[in-house]
Amino acid sequence: MNLAASERRISGIGKERFFLNRRARLAVWTGILFAALAGVWLAGVLIGGGQVAADFSAKGLAPSLAHPFGTDMLGRDMLIRTVKGLSVSIVVGTVASGVSAVIALIVGIAAAAGISWLDHLMNWLIDLVMGIPHTVLLILISFACGKGLKGVLIGVAVTHWTGLARIIRSEVLQIRSQQYIAVSRKLGHSGRWITVHHILPHMVPQFLIGLILLFPHAIMHESSLTFLGFGLPPEQPAIGIILSEAMKYISVGKWWLAFFPGLMLVILVLLFDRLGENLKKLLDPYSVHE
Repeated sequence: MNLAASERRISGIGKERFFLNRRARLAVWTGILFAALAGVWLAGVLIGGGQVAADFSAKGLAPSLAHPFGTDMLGRDMLIRTVKGLSVSIVVGTVASGVSAVIALIVGIAAAAGISWLDHLMNWLIDLVMGIPHTVLLILISFACGKGLKGVLIGVAVTHWTGLARIIRSEVLQIRSQQYIAVSRKLGHSGRWITVHHILPHMVPQFLIGLILLFPHAIMHESSLTFLGFGLPPEQPAIGIILSEAMKYISVGKWWLAFFPGLMLVILVLLFDRLGENLKKLLDPYSVHE
């Protein structure tokens, strides 16, 4: 019996060390991904206006050692323009997804506050936003807000919170059904106190994960709005504008004008998605043991 118990104990210690090592590896990869994204943003910020100035003596050059992504029809280096555009996309995605995640948190908690009419109102609002075609709603809001950076931020922020709001609502309902919440009410604590001290701390992992996973959607929709002409102005070095300009020259063989910016946009989205997945595994112990 003692031998069997010792073997089980050793086996348990081995599993515990395995999961600890796995969490350590996830933490390292999460740090690397975050550093890579921060590096792209910082590189874009450090790029000055002179580095993206027109140089007609080098217009339309194919990819080479001097210009890895080639040059556009104004002689501007496509690598520098792409990094600058990705930096703008990161800023737009950060602000828009942050505002959207806060809206989702407020709506989700309000919907599960235990007030029947408020729950119905929040659910109706979620269904209303989700019932309108996403791209159409984005275009309408961006156009109504005057397009540009302001229109893109508002449009993306007020249309991406619905899915996260439903997740938070279901989590809040589950927490409110726990026995310690009923004990807290019997001790005389108000609903606001219970929300602040019992519910909000449990929402931090869902909020952070949802915030990270909203980044790819925000970036893609910012680029699509700009590509369609309802987003950032033409003088702004955004990926959507770069791709929109490139469409005029693909038919004449200037494939690199769209290929490299599009590829970098996809890689950026995948990095954000992987960052969110790693963060989910770090914050959710059930995900680590899957």
